[in-house]
Amino acid sequence: MKTYILVDTANTFFRARHVVRGDLDTKVGMALHITLQGIKKAWNDFNADHVVFCLEGRSWRKDFYEPYKRNRQQTRDAMTPREQEEDKVFWEIFDEFKDFIDTKTNCTVLHNKQLEADDLIAGWIQNHPNDNHVVISTDGDFAQLIAHNVKQYNGVTNTTITHEGYFTDKGAPVIDKKTKEAKSAPQPAFMLFEKCMRGDTSDNVFSAYPGVRTKGTKNKVGLQEAFADKDTKGYNWNNLMLQRWVDHNGEEHRVLDDYTRNVTLCDLTAQPEHIRSIINAEIDKVESKNITQVGMRLMKFCAKWDLQRISENAQAFADPLNSKYGG
Repeated sequence: MKTYILVDTANTFFRARHVVRGDLDTKVGMALHITLQGIKKAWNDFNADHVVFCLEGRSWRKDFYEPYKRNRQQTRDAMTPREQEEDKVFWEIFDEFKDFIDTKTNCTVLHNKQLEADDLIAGWIQNHPNDNHVVISTDGDFAQLIAHNVKQYNGVTNTTITHEGYFTDKGAPVIDKKTKEAKSAPQPAFMLFEKCMRGDTSDNVFSAYPGVRTKGTKNKVGLQEAFADKDTKGYNWNNLMLQRWVDHNGEEHRVLDDYTRNVTLCDLTAQPEHIRSIINAEIDKVESKNITQVGMRLMKFCAKWDLQRISENAQAFADPLNSKYGG
């Protein structure tokens, strides 16, 4: 049984950027440092065997659902000239980092122009069902994949999500700020159902039933009651799914239709068949690399970006980058 570190690469790099204050050079250096530090920590904490970097493509979802992530362009358009310049520099350095990982290390790099990193991470897990997996990402979408052999590590907050709960980097339970008690273990199936019903504002995925309650009332079924009835497709399920509502443009929607659309968009095991074939093909063609002197190559990369603390401990940071894929 192997343990794979699956890196949501763009998420990890750009999230790190947003937690750092200072000038552009400081932000760039810290984004690289936090990314590499998170990988090293996960490698050691989970006794991993190989690192897989998953990259973003344009995404098939934009063809399936035209509004998908359309809000991202609006955010970019609203940037000040200074923010646009910073964004441009970060993307240029991110491209250099990707090239370093791809050509100077033995890590696997997965990329396809039609796929998102989420698709590739989920596909890798599904293609390696008997192995352990640690997803490095701050993205809540991966909660649906949490299982006895799948964890999520947040390198920004140093917390790990497992099927048993949320834990700090010291192994202590994370305390919920509202209840003042240990944060309860995630419920992947319900979390995915709720996401498909409520939509996802960050990805511009519209709700299947705006205003739906989590817990129902005497006269109205809520998400909890419908979810409990999901497998049998009984009264509560049908009562919710057959509801109709009208949007601000006067267009009528049936909840079931929009929910089904959102399942295709949000469920990382429910992509269309032709997309599943592309995912599997990308993973099937992975071969072990044979890059030598990875530690020396890392030191050169560190020198270029003034990553002194990593350079001083280069071997420890190079170990996860040097380990080959065993198939």
